[in-house]
Amino acid sequence: MKKRSLAVLMAGVMAASMMTGVVSVYADADSKTLTVGFDAQYPPFGYKDDNGEYVGFDLDLAQEVCDNLGWELVKKPINWDSKDMELNSGSIDCIWNGFTINGREDDYTWSDPYLNNEQVMVVAADSGIEKLDDLAGKNVVVQAASAALDALNSDDNKDLTASFASLTENPDYNTAFMNLDSGAADAIAVDIGVAKYQLSQREEYGIGFKKGNDELKDTVWEEVLKLYDAGEVDKLAEKYEVADMLCIGDDEKSDDKKDDAAEDDASDADTAKEDTADTAKDAE
Repeated sequence: MKKRSLAVLMAGVMAASMMTGVVSVYADADSKTLTVGFDAQYPPFGYKDDNGEYVGFDLDLAQEVCDNLGWELVKKPINWDSKDMELNSGSIDCIWNGFTINGREDDYTWSDPYLNNEQVMVVAADSGIEKLDDLAGKNVVVQAASAALDALNSDDNKDLTASFASLTENPDYNTAFMNLDSGAADAIAVDIGVAKYQLSQREEYGIGFKKGNDELKDTVWEEVLKLYDAGEVDKLAEKYEVADMLCIGDDEKSDDKKDDAAEDDASDADTAKEDTADTAKDAE
């Protein structure tokens, strides 16, 4: 089948900003094995490469964390719709795979966010669809149990979703893109990391751990921060073309800006005092 030329509908689908993180199950920080659950058809975060190996930004980062801790990484592909069952049954230790925090804040024990995410609509370049209103009467597909589906079902987007001819849940985004290529679907609601384009409304990705598993979360996140400080996270982000999504260190940068602004204000105040003193002397 000849693939159709695709375009990203540059309009914000999500009203709320979102994040991504990791979630842990019954393992603890003393465990020597970390079993990561992931969607194996979700590039660039987790997927099978040409050599048949599971790779991706999240999986490579998880591997470096385990290497530093002396742990064994077990990569376990899961059905994304069954991720909570996998986590709560103990078959995986965490969900580390483009996992949106927003709307799930109280459901897991989360790492700090490490990537910003956005939701977009992918359409055929010749579809004539240029804005969200053009999706009225169209067939839209989305991955089951995804952040994109949650957003489309939210109160903020209920009118948009109601205008679709249909909203179909696909088991994975490979199936969704096949439906778009074949003409069975008119648009795909998808994360920007998968669509490879940017929008203005931001989400954040983090590592989600089972609610209350702070020990494992703290251990893993400490290693992520070490890798970030060493420049290894930036290297992975460049490799998988998600460098513009990185948000680790944003708080520090914000604090630095505040400190710089405070120093500038203090300097301006000192200068004003000196000018006032000079004026007083001239008056004498």
